[in-house]
Amino acid sequence: MSANPGIHPRQAESCIAVASGRDVLARISKRVLPQVHPALVKLPTVQLPVEPAVSPWCVSPLKRLFDLACVIPALLLLSPIMLAVAVLVWLTSDGPILFRQERTGLHRRAFTIYKFRTMYHDPVGSGPCVTKTGDTRLTPIGGFLRKYKLDEFPQLYNVLRGDMSLVGPRPKLPQHEHLDMRYRPGVTGAATLAFANEEAILHDVPNEILEEFHINVVSPIKKRLDHQYQERATFVSDFRLLVDTVLGRRIGLDIHDLVSGVRDPEPAGHVVTLWAAEHVSE
Repeated sequence: MSANPGIHPRQAESCIAVASGRDVLARISKRVLPQVHPALVKLPTVQLPVEPAVSPWCVSPLKRLFDLACVIPALLLLSPIMLAVAVLVWLTSDGPILFRQERTGLHRRAFTIYKFRTMYHDPVGSGPCVTKTGDTRLTPIGGFLRKYKLDEFPQLYNVLRGDMSLVGPRPKLPQHEHLDMRYRPGVTGAATLAFANEEAILHDVPNEILEEFHINVVSPIKKRLDHQYQERATFVSDFRLLVDTVLGRRIGLDIHDLVSGVRDPEPAGHVVTLWAAEHVSE
């Protein structure tokens, strides 16, 4: 079947990303998700419910006590490193030292998340929300801070305040969170470790379809991992995820061959035409 002649080339490329993304997601789910973390059970192949069950550990007061027992000494030990990073951010680029953004937490309450700024300061905001290796918006030390997750250290303050937990799904923007979160989002987790090299994974995706690829391929995988954590989290799984995070045991997804599939329209050509007819205005 031939492509719709009324579709703009850029729109057609986006359609290809969406159609190929569904195929990529299916293949990644079969090849990668069952191996993501030994502390968690294999993912179910059926579609996850809109509001999955919450494990007793996620809502237990003991989880909060565990967070405090870890984060208070961590803040004391890491304060010299955080001070050094703050000075480097201040010396290498203009703008605030900390990046602040509103996120959604427990029971959909909004809170301000803190990170060390890794991009040049732009009050208006420009470019895609998703970043990848080689992004020109990164400051001279921004890539280094992100690679070693040093930019995430200020979130320990969010944990101390009770906005976040050490382990759990990453907090989302208010417009992207559709569930009534019954437990706190986390600094790290199974999805965070699985996509520790996310910026490198996205390197081969063209900028013009980067956000759409992230929405249709990466985000659903993260959502499945977050739902699995929510249903089956225990003290043991939290402890192991924290240890893996501290020791840098990152679980990389070797999907560069799958990501490159978004450049080839042939495998999904007929799907693209059907999708475009329904969703793309001529």
